Amino acid sequence: MSDPVLRLQNIHKSFGDAHVLRGIDLSVNAHEVVALIGASGSGKSTLLRTINLLERIDDGQIWLRDMDVSDPAVKPDAVRARIGVVFQHYNLFPHMSVLDNVTLASRHVLRIERSVAEARGLELLDRIGLADQARAFPDRLSGGQQQRAAIVRAIATNPELLLLDEITSALDPELVTEVLDLVRELAVEGTTIVMATHEMAFARDVADTVVFLDRGVVAEQGTPAQVFGSPREARTREFLGRFLA
Repeated sequence: MSDPVLRLQNIHKSFGDAHVLRGIDLSVNAHEVVALIGASGSGKSTLLRTINLLERIDDGQIWLRDMDVSDPAVKPDAVRARIGVVFQHYNLFPHMSVLDNVTLASRHVLRIERSVAEARGLELLDRIGLADQARAFPDRLSGGQQQRAAIVRAIATNPELLLLDEITSALDPELVTEVLDLVRELAVEGTTIVMATHEMAFARDVADTVVFLDRGVVAEQGTPAQVFGSPREARTREFLGRFLA
């Protein structure tokens, strides 16, 4: 097995008196899909934000392949150029076309020529059925279309790691499937993904590893069959009982 793409060691993060992450250890291998599950406030989103250096950790280490990205001397933008991230809300720039949104990082961070970046962007948009909306502004798209465009933006730079933070939570139920279908395709193609999700059936079907966070600690971790089929911890069984009854 190759060296992990991502390695977290004893991650701690507090906001004032709130100790949100309390000693998280996690390793993610290439082409692996890791689903973070847990109640709201369990630390899922904060953990993803620390990986992308949007929040600086208080203790521990974060390794992206062979680089300790938690070292204060490391430039965050250099790390973020290697990681794709999609949040709950689409965060597309409203004053830019869909294509300009998708190609922004390629053009301005990776310094790829506009023609090359746009060819890649159009190819990806065509793949998800949005090529005809490439010159439209985001407010002309449905929520599901905007979120799929946000995912395309995140993968347009061929990131080493893709972080997905509750990407369906802001969508109407009828739009959830089209977004999850795209993530399923990316997983099948071998994209390395860490995703926080409340979509338990999706985590069970798509993830290689499921991590149950409870009050800032890893309460249980294993394959979907183990975590969903025969959870070891009473707290895991209680949590899953709300979704899988």
